[in-house]
Amino acid sequence: MLRALREEVFEANLELVRRGLVLYTFGNASGIDRSRGLIAIKPSGVPYEKMRPEHMVVVDLDGKTAEGKLRPSSDLDTHLVLYRAFEAVGGVVHTHSRAATAWAQARRELPCFGTTHADYFHGAVPVTQPLSAREIEGDYEANTGHAIVKRFARLDPMEIPAVLVAGHGPFAWGKCASEAAHHAVILEELARMALDTVRLSPQAKPLAKALLNRHFFRKHGPQATYGQK
Repeated sequence: MLRALREEVFEANLELVRRGLVLYTFGNASGIDRSRGLIAIKPSGVPYEKMRPEHMVVVDLDGKTAEGKLRPSSDLDTHLVLYRAFEAVGGVVHTHSRAATAWAQARRELPCFGTTHADYFHGAVPVTQPLSAREIEGDYEANTGHAIVKRFARLDPMEIPAVLVAGHGPFAWGKCASEAAHHAVILEELARMALDTVRLSPQAKPLAKALLNRHFFRKHGPQATYGQK
């Protein structure tokens, strides 16, 4: 079932390893087949070097396993909330990459200081509100997803395809699993750049809106001019 999707999700998970975004069994990637309402996601706690495409667990949007003998990622419920809320999202990635997680632990949004950031994210990457004790003790993973959705109440998740979960780490997404992994990699690089920026200039200001818009819309939207048609 969903062989192509399982292979893509498998490769998205391996990309996180190749780019140094995960250690041991940290992190996870998933992808969804919207036409069938089925999701393929990394199995929980399986070392990346032992993982194969057939190990990806297939679940429905209610989290019920449709195929696979392994337990799905412990972050599954967060992924499910995002898929239900953000209909254009086709892939979700979660990591504990060092720089992006540092911003999340500091509970600071990631400012757009330059055009490299603006090429991928239309503004600062937001940080969620911390979860309450009741939310943590309850359905923690789902409540993490709800905190993300709440933070995006006035934001377009496809223009800012990532978030920093306060005290936890980054989630990124895209039109497919491979794009979600790509955004996670870019997010980590931007987080590193931003850390260097504030070290060099603690009073650094965000990029001017005109320049932000110019760079973002060169690559995104109906008037994009970047790349080949």
